Parts: sequence; structure tokens; C-alpha cells
Amino acid sequence: MDENLAHAEEAGTGRRGRGAGGGASARRAARSGGGPGKTLTYIKRQVPLYEVLNEEGLALIEANADTVLEEIGIEFRDDAEALELWREAGADVHGERVHFPKGLCRELLKTAPSVFTQHARNPERSVQIGGDATVFAPVYGPPFVRDLDGNRRYATIEDFRNFVKLAYMAPSIHHSGGTVCEPVDIPVNKRHLDMVFSHMKFSDKPFMGSVTAPERAEDTVAMAKILFGDKFVDENTVIINLINANSPMVFDETMLGAAKVYARANQATIITPFILAGAMSPVTVAGTLTQVLAEVLAGASFTQLVRPGAPVLFGTFASSISMQSGAPTFGTPEPTLVSYGAGQLARRLGLPFRTGGSLCASKVPDAQAAYESANTLNSTVLAGTNFVLHAAGWLEGGLASCYEKFMMDVDQLGMQQKFAAGVDLSENGQALDAIREVGPGSHYLGCAHTQANFQSAFYRSSIADNNSYEQWLAEGEKTAPQRANDLARRWLDTYEAPFLDPGIEDGLKDFMGKKKESMPDAFT
Repeated sequence: MDENLAHAEEAGTGRRGRGAGGGASARRAARSGGGPGKTLTYIKRQVPLYEVLNEEGLALIEANADTVLEEIGIEFRDDAEALELWREAGADVHGERVHFPKGLCRELLKTAPSVFTQHARNPERSVQIGGDATVFAPVYGPPFVRDLDGNRRYATIEDFRNFVKLAYMAPSIHHSGGTVCEPVDIPVNKRHLDMVFSHMKFSDKPFMGSVTAPERAEDTVAMAKILFGDKFVDENTVIINLINANSPMVFDETMLGAAKVYARANQATIITPFILAGAMSPVTVAGTLTQVLAEVLAGASFTQLVRPGAPVLFGTFASSISMQSGAPTFGTPEPTLVSYGAGQLARRLGLPFRTGGSLCASKVPDAQAAYESANTLNSTVLAGTNFVLHAAGWLEGGLASCYEKFMMDVDQLGMQQKFAAGVDLSENGQALDAIREVGPGSHYLGCAHTQANFQSAFYRSSIADNNSYEQWLAEGEKTAPQRANDLARRWLDTYEAPFLDPGIEDGLKDFMGKKKESMPDAFT
């Protein structure tokens, strides 16, 4: 592993430019609030997990999921190869419906790693997936953006690049993500090339691949090999990819095709039932957890049929719906319970876990957006989530990526990182020297311990205004979204790209050019 990392760095893929390392311009920007602070590594949780199911409850959900797999089955649609793999593995296949003998899926999953590393082109940015690690990644998938001028419009490739840049600069985002918004100004059959290249060019953090067609997944793998080298990609995980079940209990040919490409290439997949409870799963928490577990067992074990040992995550995206309108709701109690329970089931299965984020249904970055996102994010961290998609920028139920919301969420992610570090019980953390120095009846403002620790003692928000009313008036009466807008503009103005070896960049551009020339534009 170390030899491969050294090879990557020697090849130029791991070097950092002034934008990543700091420099005078970055220090000036940080002092003025115009740039990011110190880059943070992925979270290594030092706080207990929150669990809502006892042994009896977990065993009940697992038994019910086994019943679903055996008696009801899961459909693998329009993929003859997948059905044949299941027949050979001992499943009972009727048409496109696969019935699983009890224990088959769990036996297959014994080859899946419980912890693995996703390598970044800058080795310092590589992240652990699984165990006590939590990795924050940006919003994924919205076709719209709410831009810095207050307009809701279709996203463009410029917006996509901007969000990649912001995620690169954000200290508390550990991952560049995937489809941070959908650039509709580029043909559907070609935009994946520009998106993957943007992650490779404008950031040196880990990234996600395209899953909208098997051939687009193949292009992602090919570009990763240009960036990292063929051997490195075959022996290491450099891409993580979102594979959604078509809940209830269906995997379609698009997701199966992409899953096969990535598993064969030894790249990670997140098997995620996409649940709106009441529409795509039962209205109860236990019923939803049963269906989620059954779908994950079927999809995750399928990756091990394709390539034993391929990394795979237990994913869940669970929301409830308004039973009056049918619209999705976020930050509510029932999805929180699903997240906690699913985290427990994932740990019992020995798979890394993905859920949650900063989710909301609000149309603008207002109080509703804040409290729904906070409710979701708090439970995400306490559930022991290893990979957090939609950690920043999500608005309007996932239909829009929002610049101001992105910056507000980044601030909250920094708070969660501080919280997850737990209580400092070192000699400095115990602070007995401060208590001795101050004694009864005085104050701690001027003591040596406070003077030595004041810069890092408490989390300092980049968005919240804690000044007096008079100072707030004098500074323009700005709201949190307005301050977030200012901060996003300053970050984008001070962005400097990380170094990318010119030969590698030319190779990527050459690959993209040839692929685009090989097919006509398609917008549907």
C-alpha cells in the first residue's frame, strides 16, 4: 500500500499547489474570512454511538429480512448475466425474481471488507471508509441550483466546477463527492466526462464516479487509470459509487450494469435503497428497516458474485412523506430512527455504513432548512455513519444545490467534527493548572491556560453573528444566508487549483476528446 502511494506521489498525482498548502495569499484570505482554515482529516469518532434496537429487536428485523428474501424475493431486471450468477450461486430464480436461501447473502458478504481506504490523488487526502471513521461528502444529484444572485435555475458546468472548488477549500468536507449538481448545458451522454474531470482537475480529494450507464462507469474507471495508473487502480479503491435500489425490491439494468463495472474493477459501491416511507416502503420504522436490510443484502452480496472482496457499503436513504400531499419530509423522528437502526444492522453485517446528510425540504436557506438539516446531521453522526452523502448544499428535497446552504452546512460540519473528537482528557484538557492559578472568586480570562488555548478552545462559526445588536446594525444587518453568500464569493475569488501533472491532464483531455467525438450529442 505504501509503495503504491509513493508511486502515485512520484508520478505527480499527489503533489499540492499553493491552493492546498496555504501560502501568503491563503493566510491573508483566512484572516479576512475569505478563505478556508486548516484542512481537517476525516473524522475519527471518539463519542459513543446512539442505538435504538436491543438484541431482540435486531434479531427480529434480521429474521424478517430473511423471510422477505426467501419468500418474496428481489427482482433483477433486464440483466441475464446477473440472473445467471444467482443461479450458479444457489438462488432460486423465477423469471427476473430471485429468491435467496436463508444465509446465502450473508455467506457471500464474508468476503467484503469491513474497512478500506479510498485513495485520493494527494495521499494526504485519502480517507478511511468504515470503522470509527466518518467522511463528509457534498450534495449529490440536483438538476437546479440556487445561485449567488438569488436565482433558481438549471445547473451548468460552471456551477459544477464552483461546488467542486468550494468542497476542495472546505476544511470539514473530506470528499469531493459526485454529481454535485447536474450540468444540463452539456449533452447527457457526454457530461459525465466533464464531471469526473472536474473532480480530478479542481480538487485533490477523493471523488465518486458516474453510474447513469455502464459505459459511463467504464469511462470513469478508464480516467481513474490515467490519473492513478492501471496497477494502482486494480489493487486499490480510488472511486466510490452510488448504486440505488429501485425500492421496493427491484434492481434495474442501469444500476446493475454500473455495479458490475465497478465491482470488477475493485472499486467501491454504495448499495442504497432509496426510500420514501409510505410510498416505497411500509409506513412503520420496523417494516422499513426490514425492507432496507433485504435490499442491501441482495445488492451488496451481488457485488461479491462479480468480484469477491470488492468493497461495498450498506447504504440507506430514508425519508418519510406527508400523508396529506405525498411530498417528502426531512428532519422528522421516523427517518431518524431508521438511520439509527440501519447503522446497527450494518455493523452487525460487518459493512461500512452510509446514510443521512444535511437534508431539508425548504426552498430557500431559511430556518426550516437549518433545523431540518441539523436534525438530520446530528443523527447521522450519532448513528455511526461512515460515508455521509449530501453533507452540504442540499435544498428543496434534493432538487437544488444552493451556494449559501453549502456554506452554512460546511460551518455545521466543522461543529460536528469538533463534537466527534470527544472530551480531551489530556493534562491540558484537565486544566488543573488553570483552576489552581485562578482559585475562588476570580476569573479565567487572563490566566496562562486561557491565554495558551484561547485560539482553539472553542469552535468559531464562520457564519453565525455573535456580536452586539449595535455592531450587527453597523455592519449592515446581514442575515446568515447573506453572510454565507459573501463567504462563498470570497472563497471562489481566492481559489487556487491543486497541482496536477501536465502529462496526466493532457492524457485525460485526450481521452475525453476522443470519447466525445465518437458519438453525437444527446440531451435525453
